[in-house]
Amino acid sequence: MSENVTIALDAMGGDVGPAVVVPATLRMLKEMPRLTLVLVGDEAVLRQELAAHDAKASPRLRLHHASQKVEMDDKPSLALRGKKDSSMRVAIDLVKSGEAQACVSAGNTGALMATARFVLKMLPGIDRPAICSALPTMSGPTHMLDLGANVDTSAENLLEFAIMGSVLTSAVQNLAAPSVGLLNIGEEEVKGNERVKEAARLLSDSRLNYVGFVEGDDIYRGCVDVVVCDGFVGNVALKTSEGVAKMISNAMKEEFSRNLLTRLAGLAALPVLNALRRRIDPRRYNGASLLGLQGIVVKSHGGADVLAFTCAIREAVKEVEKNVPQRISKQLEALLSERQTA
Repeated sequence: MSENVTIALDAMGGDVGPAVVVPATLRMLKEMPRLTLVLVGDEAVLRQELAAHDAKASPRLRLHHASQKVEMDDKPSLALRGKKDSSMRVAIDLVKSGEAQACVSAGNTGALMATARFVLKMLPGIDRPAICSALPTMSGPTHMLDLGANVDTSAENLLEFAIMGSVLTSAVQNLAAPSVGLLNIGEEEVKGNERVKEAARLLSDSRLNYVGFVEGDDIYRGCVDVVVCDGFVGNVALKTSEGVAKMISNAMKEEFSRNLLTRLAGLAALPVLNALRRRIDPRRYNGASLLGLQGIVVKSHGGADVLAFTCAIREAVKEVEKNVPQRISKQLEALLSERQTA
């Protein structure tokens, strides 16, 4: 971390709130000496939680009071219109005012998206924002979007998602030309609906490193650096993957605890199992980017623990250091210029 970075944290958001956000904050401040974190929420509650960890506010750990909290089941319209002093809204306002360079929240996804879009506005040339996150694969992380922000999309939207995902992946993984694949029901050109086929034509004509269609089983093989799809398909694929991972984990626990012999086998295999768990641990990939905004907002999983929330903060720091929104805007300008001269 070469420059000073300030991140606003929605300390009241998520299933746990300050009990996770505060210890994650203290861990990150030790890890990154040039990082400043702003805890946004009920100041009395935050001071109490800090005291429980023998900590207090400081120049690098600031408190910003917010009198309201967005609940996980609040409708986005309620959060946007009725909770203007929520920890979520105030944290995003700090990004808008320039007091913070990014916001991290584990709160209500719909409310976060609606509020961020209203406060920060969209980048010129982007019609809709998209949720993008890294996923573990056999050959390293792959970024996938959209993961739930847009149920219905056009071919143009899918092209925008591809541009944003490519720029993010290039920035955070230091790749010159990330490979981009369009999620489809087959690799053949005749497969898929007309929207996907049209998106494929647009991507083929773009300056992106588009390699064609990819199928669901290609996601975790790591065949491409960026997987593009609409939010309905992406969210179903993501939740299905999470369910399969839990099923495999539970099955392994059951088999290794079946009898004395399997318990002994489990002990012998423990180093390998622990290494595997670390490699595919979803907490280490926590932190989904809300791309397309005129500012950086990172969504943490609502049930994130301390490790997971620290990973979301790291993601925000990376995007600040790499100027991701500015890079997306520049790429869009180049694309528009190409179309005008074509």
